[in-house]
Amino acid sequence: MAEPFTILTSLPMLLIRDNIDTDQIIPSREMKSTGKTGLADGLFAGWRYTQIGGRETDPSFVLNDPHYADSQIILGGANFGCGSSREHAVWALAEYGFRAVIAPSFAPIFAGNCARNGVLPAVIDADAIAIMEKTDSPVTIDLGAQTVSIDGGESWTFPIDKEAKAMLLEGLDAIDLSLKMANDIATWQEADRAQRPWIYLGANQ
Repeated sequence: MAEPFTILTSLPMLLIRDNIDTDQIIPSREMKSTGKTGLADGLFAGWRYTQIGGRETDPSFVLNDPHYADSQIILGGANFGCGSSREHAVWALAEYGFRAVIAPSFAPIFAGNCARNGVLPAVIDADAIAIMEKTDSPVTIDLGAQTVSIDGGESWTFPIDKEAKAMLLEGLDAIDLSLKMANDIATWQEADRAQRPWIYLGANQ
């Protein structure tokens, strides 16, 4: 289970480039395990370090800017998370400490992976993102109200489907969400067993 996402206030890190794909978020060479940990060092490795495979940081890349050292939100460009469906991209973001990405649009598979791993994909139009970029001030995301706001300033709403919102608010993954319906599943199975007993031949005999 992930930490529940309710209200988050953070200075957003500015990475406003369109079509940032999952291989840029975490290059395949950095995916050395099938688990969710050990990936943070590989986050944006192609931009973050001066050499491929190296670990000398490039001071010109925003992730290495001390101003954004505590950022938990990324301000991104359109079609964020496009490319392959690798879930490692979201795992790397989450392990590094990012809880949300605000962008004009997301690749659908990436957005789904975010919701299942405690990272909020908030769709906000480019004009609003430009305002947030210029203010360079903390942003507050209220998932319950589905709003993004600047302290003492403007506020914008974002859409999110019911299932994704529930998973994020409660810190659930897809399996956890299914287990919440365990009683309903058991009731259905009992009724189905009565109607189609041949399906269950050999089970619990």
